[in-house]
Amino acid sequence: MSTSPADLVREFHRAFGLGARNTPSEVDPELAAHRGELLAEEAAEVSEVAVQGPLDRLAHELADVVYVAYGTALVHGIDLDEVITEIHRANMSKLGPDGQVDRRADGKVLKGRYYRAPDVSAVLRRQGWIPGGAV
Repeated sequence: MSTSPADLVREFHRAFGLGARNTPSEVDPELAAHRGELLAEEAAEVSEVAVQGPLDRLAHELADVVYVAYGTALVHGIDLDEVITEIHRANMSKLGPDGQVDRRADGKVLKGRYYRAPDVSAVLRRQGWIPGGAV
């Protein structure tokens, strides 16, 4: 059995008759709104336990966010692993060739002069997305 989040969530969607597309495309606004509400609900639960814990509940809620995010990607036909790879590539370009990192006062890593933005559109086009395609 695979432990890939994408594979696990696909199994769940198939077992419960939930939407799963193979090619990136827009979905009807009601479904898109529903998926957004599910994500917001899960994110709120993370915020609720992030500071106070307990740690096992935080881990649970973080996993729920990832699970729902993968489900939302699946409903839209997006291979989220490929998108994450592109985001990672862009994030790693924040590190200058000299190893220097620009940070905000709170520690957040900032986009330096070597930063190269992600091209998520290109990733989706490789997956078969046609911009402006029908719902």
